[in-house]
Amino acid sequence: MMTDLLIILALLVIAAFFWQLRYMAEQSRRFAERECRKQKVQLLAIAMESAKPSLGGHAGLCWQARYQFEFSTDGLNQYRAHIVMRGKTITKIEWPIFPEPLWDEAPQARGAVGGGCGSRGNCRSGSCR
Repeated sequence: MMTDLLIILALLVIAAFFWQLRYMAEQSRRFAERECRKQKVQLLAIAMESAKPSLGGHAGLCWQARYQFEFSTDGLNQYRAHIVMRGKTITKIEWPIFPEPLWDEAPQARGAVGGGCGSRGNCRSGSCR
């Protein structure tokens, strides 16, 4: 009777940890998609690289997982980045060095050359006060 109860509890704990890993995988995928949109690169794939139980901090007993995602800047070259998660929070993202997007997609600079306006005036009119 007691053995059955312990087996059921162990199965529930295993199911809860599996459920947490699935949730973390979904969160990391969404985060990678959002970050790739910000960097103006194409997300190719994402996969869990490693996962291990972790104890401590505000999360208590949880998983510490490392995800690897692959992206492309031009459709030909492929780069790898990593996301590190602890529980449900993303603790770090590691980007490799990769070429910037094309110049026509880069943000446009606004303001005076050399920052002549400073904090005194408004450069929208083209003249500083």
